Amino acid sequence: MAGLTAAALAVVGFLAYQASANAPADLNARPDKSSSGPSSSPKDKDPLKLPAASGQGKRVVYSLGGDRVWLVGDSGKVKRTYEVTPSTVDPATGSYAVSSRTGQVIGSDGVQIEHVVRFTNVDGIAVGFSAALNGSTQKPDPAKKTGGIRSSRADGNAMWDFALMDTKVVVVK
Repeated sequence: MAGLTAAALAVVGFLAYQASANAPADLNARPDKSSSGPSSSPKDKDPLKLPAASGQGKRVVYSLGGDRVWLVGDSGKVKRTYEVTPSTVDPATGSYAVSSRTGQVIGSDGVQIEHVVRFTNVDGIAVGFSAALNGSTQKPDPAKKTGGIRSSRADGNAMWDFALMDTKVVVVK
């Protein structure tokens, strides 16, 4: 019995290695959320796939339901995708443009953040992407109204380099 289990684990490990070796190099995706995210079933779409109704050309696509961002180049090809920790204030679905950028600042939650890329306001709360200097991506206090959509520092650097002023940001469900 132990021999069969060991053989099965070896086969699964080999198949996982093959799958990761064949992943596109420019996708740079992190693993999906744990069980706290939406349930998955065979009918669910690939969570890494760019949403179909997200526009054309260079843009940032933010999925409210998937807590994921895609950086899409001029040709429509995904340059990077990654998970984010949403703020407590969600923007409405639609198309926006990067309206301001700040290198470093204290976030509305009191955390020192960098590479802030803002694209809208909701009830006086600025909404945008950022990364905590301490690397934290913990969920914000639900009792506070915050607009910071947090990512890792590496993903925040990619956003900062990609989303210059007036870059289109498309928010989808």
